Amino acid sequence: MAAIGGSILLTTGLGLLGPSAVVPALGGPAWHPPYSLALQPSAHLVVALAVAALLLGGLGLLGALLAIRDIPPASRISGPRGGSGGASADPGGAATPSAGHPGSAVTPDAGHQGDAGHQGGAGHQGDAGHQGGAGHQGGAGHQGGAGHPGGTGHQGSVGLPGGVGDLASGSGSTGGTPGGPGTRGTAGVWGRWRGLPSARVLVLVGCVAAGVLAFLPPSGSGDHLNYAAYGRMVVLGVDPYTHGAVDLSGDPVADAVEAPWREEPSVYGPVATAVQALASWVGGDSVRLTIFVLALFNAGAFIVTGLLIDRFTRDDPARRLRAALLWTANPLLLYQLVAGMHVDTLAIACMVAALLARGRPVGSGLLLGAGVAIKLNAGLVALGLAWELRRRPGRLALMAGAAVAVVVVGYAVVGADAVAPVTRTSKAVSHASFWKLVQGWLQEIVGVGSAYRGEIQIGSLLVLALVAWSLFRLASRAPGMGSPVPSIGAARGGSPSAGAGRGWAQSSAGVERGGAPSSAGAGRGGSPSSADAGRGGPTLSAGGGRGELPAEVVAAVLVCAYVFATPYVLPWYDGLAFAMLALVTASALDGFLVVHLLVLSLAYLPARVVGQPQDLEWLRTVVRAQVVPWLLLALTVGLVWWAWRAAGRVRRRPEPAAPPR
Repeated sequence: MAAIGGSILLTTGLGLLGPSAVVPALGGPAWHPPYSLALQPSAHLVVALAVAALLLGGLGLLGALLAIRDIPPASRISGPRGGSGGASADPGGAATPSAGHPGSAVTPDAGHQGDAGHQGGAGHQGDAGHQGGAGHQGGAGHQGGAGHPGGTGHQGSVGLPGGVGDLASGSGSTGGTPGGPGTRGTAGVWGRWRGLPSARVLVLVGCVAAGVLAFLPPSGSGDHLNYAAYGRMVVLGVDPYTHGAVDLSGDPVADAVEAPWREEPSVYGPVATAVQALASWVGGDSVRLTIFVLALFNAGAFIVTGLLIDRFTRDDPARRLRAALLWTANPLLLYQLVAGMHVDTLAIACMVAALLARGRPVGSGLLLGAGVAIKLNAGLVALGLAWELRRRPGRLALMAGAAVAVVVVGYAVVGADAVAPVTRTSKAVSHASFWKLVQGWLQEIVGVGSAYRGEIQIGSLLVLALVAWSLFRLASRAPGMGSPVPSIGAARGGSPSAGAGRGWAQSSAGVERGGAPSSAGAGRGGSPSSADAGRGGPTLSAGGGRGELPAEVVAAVLVCAYVFATPYVLPWYDGLAFAMLALVTASALDGFLVVHLLVLSLAYLPARVVGQPQDLEWLRTVVRAQVVPWLLLALTVGLVWWAWRAAGRVRRRPEPAAPPR
């Protein structure tokens, strides 16, 4: 945590120092926010500080994720909230019979031989009535899995090596929780035992950091200057989709836009343009004030996203802690999305809210449409919801209709010219992408007369399909990869989502979304599989039938496949993938994505052309253009290899028969 905290402080310090090679200067009255010390630090100093911030943040985040990988889900620590027919723990530690089983001190039946977690689960550690008593004989619990002694556990990340947990659960443990911290065995206690604060503290730190960064000049790139210029164009009656900043020569806001973007029209959706226009209307000809208004929107979106994720993972302390690390207290995201002030943050907030509100299809559809109308690639999340609702055409039609209505109305207002810039940009290849290597190889072999953009697009689609297929193959076999969160509608007693209708259970509570506790924690009245029991969370084989992937898993797979395969990728594009991963259970994919963002962040250090000294040119010509593409290629190959090998190791075990009573 010291590394993560140091990274956040360094990121804050970059903005506080004022204009530099990393922080563009902002015009306007000095009393207008954002504020800085205006110390004019040297390029070498700020680049060194940025490198330190990124390395500390990336390595600290990886270390924290590794530190929490053995924290069991809530159902294996303290049992289902409200009881699930298993034993409950008195403050003194003695086990009391379940209300659902009168006259029996937890009979070792199919649902109780370790249900709610024993042998260290619920803080018993095999004592206080569990050592030869209460039918447990020293804890028949998660010694290899869900109350089946020596049986169906996952043996350390279901046999998936080299990562932070597994796609099945997020615990990665070899059994129960022997040696755990007793009845207070929540993620907060485990986290503090491993030197980590509680999830509540992490969320608070991340929100405060985002709020502070909103009052400091943005750093890392000059994209925010483009946003201000596009909003200025709208206010002045100029179409930002057909004009660039160069067409407003002499305007203080447009003149602040840096090369090579001065000729480029907007590639952002109508909702993003509306926010930019509002900021320009407030800021007038002050670049500083315009940027500050945009920063408030951006920081607010980041904080709201973090609070939503925290709200819907709060019943499972382990997943709540991981979610806080992946989003709100993620130093790399604070650097890229908040300090960098990228419009992607607004789209991510809409998409997370849409996923969590899917119990109300019209509201969810409106949020989906708003996200797509900010940035088109956010539409990948909608495919997850479409998959989940494919057997409920009425709800799917309502959601899709609302989403399409928002997008169509938005683009109808701004005009058809808004589509052309997006189409043109979609064929570009970024300098750090491994597709730049492929482009060079094609030019050497075939000839330099073409950029081979069409061929690269086809190739990238094939790679995207391969990555997605590998992850879907693993997800469909791993018996626990799912969303730990109910939809808003279900949580508030509204109509459940499509998944809820299939009998999903809350991962942390072990309670069916309909409200009644389920002793098995899953299914349509059947018993859970041995791998599913006690793990909680929507499982991949809902109802014991063919595996069903919830919307969050489908969205996470598609978005991650996109950022690993697309020819045009920038560091802040990974933000959407982190938000999706925070909504599903842990896996080694967490680590792959952290490394992906860290490598990309170092490649674009900084993502500016103006103000860079010649002796640091090697950062662009060597690191960005030669080193990073190979690293990203190796990382993509490694991801496919890991997912394929891990899926091959997963074996679904038949559910053991319940012993006679």
